Amino acid sequence: MLISTLSFACMNSIVKYLVHFSAYQIVFFRSVSTLAFTMVFLLRNRIPILGNNKKILVLRGLVGVTSMTLFFMSTKYLPIGTAVSLRYLAPIFAAIFAILFLKETVKPMQWLFFLMAFSGVVILKGFDMELNSYGLMLILISAIFSGLVYVVLSKIGKSEHPVVVVNYFMAVSTLAGGFLSIGSWVNPIGVEWSLLLGLGVFGYFGQVYMTKAFQTVSSTSQIAPLKYMETIFTLLLGILVFAEVYTFWSLLGISLIILGLVLNTQFREKLRS
Repeated sequence: MLISTLSFACMNSIVKYLVHFSAYQIVFFRSVSTLAFTMVFLLRNRIPILGNNKKILVLRGLVGVTSMTLFFMSTKYLPIGTAVSLRYLAPIFAAIFAILFLKETVKPMQWLFFLMAFSGVVILKGFDMELNSYGLMLILISAIFSGLVYVVLSKIGKSEHPVVVVNYFMAVSTLAGGFLSIGSWVNPIGVEWSLLLGLGVFGYFGQVYMTKAFQTVSSTSQIAPLKYMETIFTLLLGILVFAEVYTFWSLLGISLIILGLVLNTQFREKLRS
């Protein structure tokens, strides 16, 4: 899980470094390089690429690419560590969507933890005067769509191979990112080619090692909280590489977001056991 979160943190830092490229072009390169990995895997293992339920797989791709694009857009206006921590609000919106569409229930204690996490957002916006409002709006909408992804994945369940699901996501993202970046395309120069293609490489290995981590342990609660190390790694890279400055209030807000979501994860796992 630590290798996974460090991979995602490196991917996030590359996104921040390539801020002069449009979010659509970054989506394209992030997706097309990962798509190469997933296609090879499916073909090598003779797994049907089109899957069983094409409509919901395409929907997963559309919802996912919307969330990813908005996240990349927000990094142009927010410190990368702040953007990543706010994106992790997705479980709160996922819980709301699960109540509305899946008729699931959420325990009162979980709402308390969600409130703790959301209070971190209030502190970020209310006390950190340097926080960009437009960037905040973009990342919150990204988190909403990310929460919707959870619901779509629940609908898919185990009817599709996980790599087929990821492959659809990457295929839809490649098409959407490529088409939308036509009018604002910037030709990469030198090392920028490696960095752009590295987005998909880091994203792929981040996903693979996260999956391996969950498959290795008997209880998800043992490692699930470690996924929030992505925020810590990304924040440190933001400070060291981009000289980003985090105020006391921004660090407090980020800490409350992470703490609330970690407590919710552990509480949910206790209910399941």
